[in-house]
Amino acid sequence: MNLRDLVYGLYARRVEGRLDHDQVPKHIGVILDGNRRWAKASGGSAVQGHQAGADKISELLGWCSETDVEVVTLWLLSTDNFDRPEAELTPLLGIIENTVRNLAADGRWRLHHVGTLDLLPARTQTVLKEAEEATAGVGGIIVNVAVGYGGRQEIADAVRSLLLEHSAKGTTFEELAEVVSTDLISEHLYTRGQPDPDLVIRTSGEQRLSGFMLWQSAHSEYYFCEVFWPAFRKVDFLRALRDYAARHRRYGS
Repeated sequence: MNLRDLVYGLYARRVEGRLDHDQVPKHIGVILDGNRRWAKASGGSAVQGHQAGADKISELLGWCSETDVEVVTLWLLSTDNFDRPEAELTPLLGIIENTVRNLAADGRWRLHHVGTLDLLPARTQTVLKEAEEATAGVGGIIVNVAVGYGGRQEIADAVRSLLLEHSAKGTTFEELAEVVSTDLISEHLYTRGQPDPDLVIRTSGEQRLSGFMLWQSAHSEYYFCEVFWPAFRKVDFLRALRDYAARHRRYGS
């Protein structure tokens, strides 16, 4: 361990010691951004950057477990990412599959896929389904793996699901128009039954949501971190929690 690591470790323990666990967000959404730029700065390939980013996930979940977080949503692959070159996309899907398998095998997390399965290759679909089934009885943190996810797509899928459900019941459009509400739509989201994210963290310095959890993040707090995702440290995570705890959430009042 070098001097810088020692100093960061001491500082992290100091920040953690002052953290009020009663003010910790119960649901954290994370936009894992900056893998490719980290790799470029390090002289590596995009695939190496994605692998380094995947390796960071278990560390993050360990930190969340230590601080009483209950739900974590990880944006691993957006619908826009399907436009990337095949030479990058295929290895990235393989990295995601291995990551999901490893998280399921860990035994501490309850995995749940959020996204449109139909957009994904059959192998990726199978991995996600098997991981969700294998961890259904786990009592630990719920880990939403957002793969093939887009916020607008989620809302469209929720409305489609709502319409199909009521069509099967014989509900007329006039009757549905009378009862449709934000709560009813929420019941058809990928995250139905879960609390909305209290805090959304985005790494790499970009200050936008890019469509992440558009519906659920209406009252979320945002924390934008300059660090590229593979270089994200525990002290960065604790700073985000400290910043969140210092805010006064008024929900429009």
